[in-house]
Amino acid sequence: MSFTAVGDGYKVGDIATDFDLVATNGDNISLSNYTDADGYIVIFTCNSCPYSVLYEDRIIELHNKWADKGFPVIAINPNDPEMKPADSFEKMKVRASEKSFPFPYAFDDGQEVFPVYGATRTPHVYVLNKSKEVKYIGAIDDSARDAGAVQMNYIDNAVNAIKSGTSPDPSFTKAIGCSIKYRKA
Repeated sequence: MSFTAVGDGYKVGDIATDFDLVATNGDNISLSNYTDADGYIVIFTCNSCPYSVLYEDRIIELHNKWADKGFPVIAINPNDPEMKPADSFEKMKVRASEKSFPFPYAFDDGQEVFPVYGATRTPHVYVLNKSKEVKYIGAIDDSARDAGAVQMNYIDNAVNAIKSGTSPDPSFTKAIGCSIKYRKA
């Protein structure tokens, strides 16, 4: 696959298109699987990035907090396993099992989804409303290295705003993490 628009992708206010990816449990995952969702927390993450690993427990907490309230987490690994072998689908299955991920952990096989979103880092988050409108893009919170020092959880803020019918503030933050590993055209 070749693409040139890495970093150019969805902006706040855009409508996201659906995807169809295989998750570590063997299921195909798409936004349309969640017929009762009020929105979606789409997180591009991986096995190998130290920032993604630091955020794993927080991502689990986000899913446990919001999934039953209509905002499931959908985690997607965008990395090319030929460039980053620790991010192979087989190793994703092991990691999902080790951490008992309660959310689907899908593989962007062929790297077709992350460029459409414009994800550049792991983790990189997109919070969508029920209509798949992008309402927030960026980091999970304001303290990548220390969960105990978090003062602003951007995802909680975005979901609460969507639920109350307002716009998240901020609606965009800089994603902090490792660059997505892809084959350049």
